[in-house]
Amino acid sequence: MYKIWFERDVLSEYVPMFEAVAEGIGPGDRVEQDVYHQLELAHGVVAGGNYYDAAAMKRAPNLLVISRTGIGFDRVDIEAATAHQIAVCNAPDAPTVPTAETALALMMSVARSLKPIENTMQSSIDSGAPTNFWNVYVGIELSGKRLGLVGLGRIGGHVARVANALGMQVAAYDPYASDVRFNDLGVERAETLDGLLGAADVVSVHVPLNPETHQFMNAERFSQMKRGAIFVNVSRGALVDEAALADALDSGHLFGAGLDVTDPEPPLAGNRLLKRDNVVITPHIGGASVLGRRRLFVDAIEQILQVLRGERPPNLLNPEVWDSVLARWQAGR
Repeated sequence: MYKIWFERDVLSEYVPMFEAVAEGIGPGDRVEQDVYHQLELAHGVVAGGNYYDAAAMKRAPNLLVISRTGIGFDRVDIEAATAHQIAVCNAPDAPTVPTAETALALMMSVARSLKPIENTMQSSIDSGAPTNFWNVYVGIELSGKRLGLVGLGRIGGHVARVANALGMQVAAYDPYASDVRFNDLGVERAETLDGLLGAADVVSVHVPLNPETHQFMNAERFSQMKRGAIFVNVSRGALVDEAALADALDSGHLFGAGLDVTDPEPPLAGNRLLKRDNVVITPHIGGASVLGRRRLFVDAIEQILQVLRGERPPNLLNPEVWDSVLARWQAGR
């Protein structure tokens, strides 16, 4: 029987999906001592937050497929997987709606100053001192404001649809997206990133993490943003130079920020972005709605099962390896 390896305890609700052909295994109670315990038995891996490099793959000689529970694949060494004749898949559609809604929720929370006004109200209650909340409250209306999207993929596109419905003017910088996509979404194309940043009241980032995008939102980029703008990131924490973001907030150049991702995760205790009234941080739960979390696991497991049936999965990230994977599968039957 095949073995499907999970990073944590095998969730019982998903067992019926694969129990006829595979056994679910994982590190068990040794997770803290060895996060890859029993990986050597695996034919398929449901990959979440662990990093899968050549050493991890070498440890699992029977491994045919690594399937990500999400769209990002920066924690899997694709080149090493290809060298080890291992298919790598992701689940690009599963987190679209909840992650986009998280971006919008962060955007609205920061714009409407929900965190500081709640803290002010709580302080007033605790102290018993009356406060004129109407006069101290500062909130921004998003209707009529300009939203600048860095990336117009699945998640950025869904954010655009909702933002249009809110009455925002939506522009995006994405040299890889077609004019048809821009037109279908009702989004204005920004020809340059600095042009987008300089004109937007809200900037929301929706790009993958790679060597080119690592900390691309740096001091220079934040200085290009409009004074009083809001910054939102639900993609990857390492896209942002967090010290530069903190500087932009300290100087008053930016109104606030909403972050579902940090670098590292969770943020360290001394992170300057913590405990600020104008920054809302959530612990990378953008795609983890009840339905979204289920879609992530179902999509990941289904693609493993496809490989274990000798079928090519739909979201294969290294298609050049498929013939070799299929030959390994046939040899192991």
